[in-house]
Amino acid sequence: AVNAQQLDMLLSSVLLQLTLILLAARLCGALARRLGQARAVGEIIAGLLLGPSLLGKLAPASFDLVFRSTPSMPMTVISQLGLILLMFQVGMEFDFAHLKERRNRRAVIAISLAGMLVPFALGLGFGVVSAPQLASGIGLTGYALFMGTAWSITALPILGRIMIEFGLTRTQIGAVTIAAAALTDALGWILLAAIASGVAAQFAPRGVALQLGFLLLFAALCWWLVRPALRVLIAKMGRPGDPLPADLLGILLACVFTSAMLTSRLGIFAIFGGFLIGVLLHDRPELVAAWRARVGPLVTVFFLPIFFTYTGLRTDIGQLTGAADWAWCLLLIALAMFAKFGACYLAARLTGSNPGEARVIGIMMNTRALMELIVINLGYDLGVLPRAVFTMLVLMAVVSTLLTAPALRRWLPRIGHRLSTATAEA
Repeated sequence: AVNAQQLDMLLSSVLLQLTLILLAARLCGALARRLGQARAVGEIIAGLLLGPSLLGKLAPASFDLVFRSTPSMPMTVISQLGLILLMFQVGMEFDFAHLKERRNRRAVIAISLAGMLVPFALGLGFGVVSAPQLASGIGLTGYALFMGTAWSITALPILGRIMIEFGLTRTQIGAVTIAAAALTDALGWILLAAIASGVAAQFAPRGVALQLGFLLLFAALCWWLVRPALRVLIAKMGRPGDPLPADLLGILLACVFTSAMLTSRLGIFAIFGGFLIGVLLHDRPELVAAWRARVGPLVTVFFLPIFFTYTGLRTDIGQLTGAADWAWCLLLIALAMFAKFGACYLAARLTGSNPGEARVIGIMMNTRALMELIVINLGYDLGVLPRAVFTMLVLMAVVSTLLTAPALRRWLPRIGHRLSTATAEA
């Protein structure tokens, strides 16, 4: 049992961590914006600077005192709550009416499949070739399969946030891309669960099929039962001038957390539960605007920096030693980015997008960021990714995300998308 003194020490430690993380995130986020990056990129960099990559090297005693002297569970829970709320907001922000067009449905399916299968195949091959040098003593099958999975992931949460900043949420290209990213990640998590169970010698095709079936059943129940019930509650509880009263906000939060809990129990990450509830409400513009005004700033300023920054605290980019390690790292980054961008570009062109639109879709689907970190952390915990390869994949996730905002700023005006003054000048 935790006594009052232990609780007070834990609280003081968490408050100190929160203070440092929020200040560093705001500072690095503002600097990132000035350098033409999305704020979330700065928040990831803040985590790397506060973590073992810099602070842990320059002042190891201070680093251990602040971040290692108390359990990490409280901060981990807070960061996960922030991610769930972000995905709920992302789901509400997007206009999926564009997907009613047959061309757009075809594009979503083609882009998502190409953006998953081609990188997976190339990553699998890279794993087989690199195993003798980078993963000696580790089972080849598990290592190669996890490498392929890591290459196929798109970072849905940070992609959603970048698209919000660039005003793409209500556009055709935004709806197609976010839907393709969501489908890619949903398939990726199912594949990840199958590979993880296979690594643990518990793989069963029937179990994977049941998992997918339960997920589809849950989505159908949400659409046909939860969505009508929420519409009735919104109509009854909403008032003119106040479409999101406190009682309704409480009910929505309860729905989001319940959905996240259920998708987590189904073996798919909790963020998809939050995203699903948001999608159910995307056609309620007054409610969306009220959420954005009332709750959005808390999610953006408090929860998200904690998630992005605290995740960066768990990575150490100082693990690579020697020219050979860096050569493998550069090859990994180049091939992984080429596979995702090239496959999505070609799929978009084949389904009717012009070259400019296809480039934009390709670079957005190439955003890896922290969903990548979730995958590779699991691989590392299971013992199929050595520490050096783990670090290479972290660098690949950061580099691919760093390129997204500058490319969008350069390419979006060429397809007729007008950037806001703040975005254009960032």
